[in-house]
Amino acid sequence: MSRSPFDLANESGYRAWRDAKLAAYPRRVDDLVVPVADPRHLAADEFAALEGRCARANMAIYSAPHLPAADKSIPRLLGQQLGLTRLEGNYLADEDGLSSITPADGEAGGVRGDFIPYTHKPINWHTDGYYNALDRRILGMTLHCAQDAESGGENALLDHEIAYLQLRDVNPDYVAALMQPDAMTIPARMDEDNVARPEQSGPVFAVDPEQGFLVMRYTARTRSIVWKADPVTQDAVRTLAEILASSEYILTARLAPGMGLVCNNVLHTRSAFSDSPAHRRLLYRGRYYDRLRFDLNPPAAHAA
Repeated sequence: MSRSPFDLANESGYRAWRDAKLAAYPRRVDDLVVPVADPRHLAADEFAALEGRCARANMAIYSAPHLPAADKSIPRLLGQQLGLTRLEGNYLADEDGLSSITPADGEAGGVRGDFIPYTHKPINWHTDGYYNALDRRILGMTLHCAQDAESGGENALLDHEIAYLQLRDVNPDYVAALMQPDAMTIPARMDEDNVARPEQSGPVFAVDPEQGFLVMRYTARTRSIVWKADPVTQDAVRTLAEILASSEYILTARLAPGMGLVCNNVLHTRSAFSDSPAHRRLLYRGRYYDRLRFDLNPPAAHAA
């Protein structure tokens, strides 16, 4: 029998994992927050606190409001300490591979203004890189706040393992349907040079064959997406959307300058927001081909 609780054939393993997961899962966003003296050089107790949050919810929020929030070395060096080294440098990213997520207004905004993350608009539930090829899965993500908005811009967060759990509890057949290799297809994106990104099909839920962890690839968008047409998949998609609209396990965070999210690419949203000259929202986003790792180089040298 598979050791992974995410294998539908491993019912006893799933039940044991499910009970432990729900018992440990944080119910307040404050339970995710870890105050950090210097994210670039974690102390041993800070490292352990981040590890504990991520073990419970696949995510943690660090808080270092006393440091210059616009310092991009903060999320980059923090990520490296947590095993995030293979940074995806997508074509809208900055030269260092991090993406500066801020509204791109008017013609000065260039091509970024064509993509919703670079506007003031809300973003529905998704995992990052859901349109990537399967050999370029985004497993880890960081989101560091350099400046918050005048109002709005909150992020709703949900561990993708909880979404799997709640869907499996409704009907395991729905999970099986969303594990099909052609469950979700992102059509090719075209630009003036023809194909900018080829069509990409893949599952919503997948289990890593070597390590047994769960990966989720999902977007709630209704345009530029094709779901498999069989009835069970269609029911599964509707049920998952209902879970994401009402789950009691959703946590909502409004990152302030110097705060940031580290996660194993959990489900998240962003609400609409308004800027002012003094509060022009700017977040640095990192997408990684790595999961968070806490077994590499724990910062024992920084222990008190």
